[in-house]
Amino acid sequence: MATKKLTWPSLNFNEYKDTIYLLHHWTQMVGKVRLKKSPWQNHSWHVALYVDSQGLTTGPIPYEGGVFDIRFDLTRHELKIKTSNGTRDRFPLGGQTVASFYEQLNEKLKFLGIAVKISTKPNEMPVCIPFAQNTKRIPYLANEAQKLWKAMILIQNTLGVFRARFRGKNSPIHFFWGSFDMAYTRFSGATAPEFEGDVPNISKDIMREAYSHEVFSIGFWPGDERLPEPAFYAYCYPNHDSFKDKQIQPESAYWSDSLGEFILPYKSVQTSSNPKETLLSFLQSTYEAAAEVGNWNREELDCDFSELEKKNSNITI
Repeated sequence: MATKKLTWPSLNFNEYKDTIYLLHHWTQMVGKVRLKKSPWQNHSWHVALYVDSQGLTTGPIPYEGGVFDIRFDLTRHELKIKTSNGTRDRFPLGGQTVASFYEQLNEKLKFLGIAVKISTKPNEMPVCIPFAQNTKRIPYLANEAQKLWKAMILIQNTLGVFRARFRGKNSPIHFFWGSFDMAYTRFSGATAPEFEGDVPNISKDIMREAYSHEVFSIGFWPGDERLPEPAFYAYCYPNHDSFKDKQIQPESAYWSDSLGEFILPYKSVQTSSNPKETLLSFLQSTYEAAAEVGNWNREELDCDFSELEKKNSNITI
């Protein structure tokens, strides 16, 4: 059977913003379940979701009966919960409000014997309506959710290529439900000045631990009211004054004073003759800029396995 090539879908913030509103709240609830049941990891790596072959997943979460996972299946548009005991349950995403999703999630977890109590308020959102009280009826557009997921598959594959070029401490390719974005981070190995910024509805202690060491971070988010378009971003912490003056690629990328980071519109990648290479040029050039202003030891941190891949491409292991 021939494999159909996945192409970069067109994304429009105004068309999917209501669907994003719902998914942002729903993923927060599921992410909070993972947070409550998992051992704490550095930089809150234990809370994230991951893009997979069906949508977004928590991966295995420990509990009294073994492990369970929760998945947003964006092929069938269902929330699925499965345990290592062989029990499972699900419910549709279509027609749900924030409040009804919260009610059904709690009901299904209880039915499966998973005891957990999460915080009922969203994080990192300027408007903080408790989940159970948010009965606003807005449409969930299955096609828009699926396009976003298919874009994130291609983005994750490209980030994976970029990630392979670094041997220092670096993060998995996460989906963070707090800010509703995909993110990947590299660390120089040095500690950073104490973080003093403000993020809506999140503890300063958590943010200080997240930025306890020097980082270069890149990622993708589908847009919000501050920047109503899907885009890639790149920033470093601490944010050196000279970082914004560096020349980066491609030409459509720019520095945003209001956000304090480099921005590359998703459309510039999607409409490029070679989207993967266009995105890689942004990732690599912003990393080189951050490493230069931060005086990172690139000889020790960088790596390139391309020649090894060529030599071993025909070897069976």
